[in-house]
Amino acid sequence: MRVFVAGATGAVGSLLVPMLIAAGHEVTGTSRTPAGAERIRSLGATAVTADALDAEGLRQAVGAAAPEAVIHQLTDLSDADGAANGRLRREGTRNLVEAARAAGVGRIVAQSISWAYAPGEGPADEAVPLDSAAAEPRAGTVAAVRALEETAAELETAVVLRYGLLYGPGTWYAPGGAFAAALAGDRSARFLGSTVANDAVSSFVHVADAAGAALAALDWPGGPVNIVDDEPAPAREWLPALADALGAPAPDAVAGRLGWERGALNTLAHSRGWRPERPTWRTGFAAQGDAR
Repeated sequence: MRVFVAGATGAVGSLLVPMLIAAGHEVTGTSRTPAGAERIRSLGATAVTADALDAEGLRQAVGAAAPEAVIHQLTDLSDADGAANGRLRREGTRNLVEAARAAGVGRIVAQSISWAYAPGEGPADEAVPLDSAAAEPRAGTVAAVRALEETAAELETAVVLRYGLLYGPGTWYAPGGAFAAALAGDRSARFLGSTVANDAVSSFVHVADAAGAALAALDWPGGPVNIVDDEPAPAREWLPALADALGAPAPDAVAGRLGWERGALNTLAHSRGWRPERPTWRTGFAAQGDAR
């Protein structure tokens, strides 16, 4: 299959491209910089320099690649700027979908998140609605996620991968990353997550497992799918384990959880044959520590 990967040099995209090639797909990947395009070529894929916020440039790039499927792995998080990432979710997704439609592409696999669900007790499955009653700044995040998912769904088949918190190479939760810096008291650390060891429940997924899900999703029916590991957990459990693996100080545990901090279930993904190679953050975090 000819596959167009938007965001091919990101934490997920850089692992996904070689997986796609190994599976026999013909891959074209995008980067906003010539250096990023060279990295894509080094992985064995065709590279194009394109900005998702440049509608005409993206249309030309997708048209020239003539893909049978598009994979959306676009993010703008290097500066931990939630507004910039929200704009990319809204405008970048719109441009990518319009480019795909113009090229006659009917299938898209798009990256979303698994912590935009409405408040409730217990981890959320895909039947739970998005959090339409959220207050700012969360409201802006949820609105951008909704726009991304609804825009992707305009194509004939849209598989929306609601990823858990990504850890592993190239993420905020990797050794030497922003999370470790924030725990160490570095106020310049660019990081949008929390360092509070409370009752808030999160679901994690390793970037390699996230990339594997994107590969598998080329054959899945449309709709949202949670891509998370098997163990949603409160921060008072996972945060000390991650801090230990990163060699960073862990804060004392405290009580408290907001209603939307509930984690997510991966039952649907399991039913489609996806199994994370790192089924729990416990072993995944420890492996990061061993590699440190």
